[in-house]
Amino acid sequence: MHPSPTERAAAEAELERLNEEYIDAFIGADVAWYRDHLADEFICIEADGSILDKAEFLRMSGEEPGVTRYELEDVRIRIYETVALVQATGRFTRADGSTGTSRYTDVYARRDEAWKVVTAQITRAVGG
Repeated sequence: MHPSPTERAAAEAELERLNEEYIDAFIGADVAWYRDHLADEFICIEADGSILDKAEFLRMSGEEPGVTRYELEDVRIRIYETVALVQATGRFTRADGSTGTSRYTDVYARRDEAWKVVTAQITRAVGG
């Protein structure tokens, strides 16, 4: 069953909001947000290639991020019924004033009327 244009627009708006909240949770070290929005089987592939499960990600998300600003660019949301890909570029400023760029893909799955992040992959751009 395909969603109506109205349902699709509502899902895109919800995913855009969740994406912004995800970044806000990173900047604010908001472990509770992640606990509520990550699937139990969540996996994150970090820019260095390391893999974090949900427990490890929650532990790390409570630490000071070392980033004072993170601006999103080129946000793309693609929905495939109960799965969605959210891809974006982030330009950030570290606490020491240096800057960087990362690109990421977050995969969401629709479960019990809520979108949950099941995996995230982060790539640092050259020099970022």
